[in-house]
Amino acid sequence: MHRIAAATFVLILAGCASTKQPPANVPPPQMIGVFEDDYGIRYTIDRGQWRQIPSAVYDIVNWNVPGEYLVAVNDSSNSTDQGLYTRIDWVELDASPDYPWAFCYTVYSAESARDAQHAQPANRAAPRSGCNGFPFSRMRRVQ
Repeated sequence: MHRIAAATFVLILAGCASTKQPPANVPPPQMIGVFEDDYGIRYTIDRGQWRQIPSAVYDIVNWNVPGEYLVAVNDSSNSTDQGLYTRIDWVELDASPDYPWAFCYTVYSAESARDAQHAQPANRAAPRSGCNGFPFSRMRRVQ
């Protein structure tokens, strides 16, 4: 009888622990909304799309929050690389209150989501040059 009670208790605890985990594929709240980078380019970002205004659209396949990147398929309306895959890495910028995070198009023409996912990550330790030799684009929220 004690074994059944102990097993039930373990199952209840396991169920409680799993509800504390964030749901899969949920973006960080600070990255959802309308933004402008330090080059004056606007973006709208939601759970399913990353839009670089006026015309680049990336349909998000997966948010990897622990890895600080997402994988998206390039929309068929884009002027280049339609149907290929993009990996967007990001980094939080503690020292910049005006621009709290930055991103890098790490790869934008991968043949598959898996290839994009396994691409060499951007160098977050060097945000001024870690995006394929270029700086990350710093992002600030706009209304």
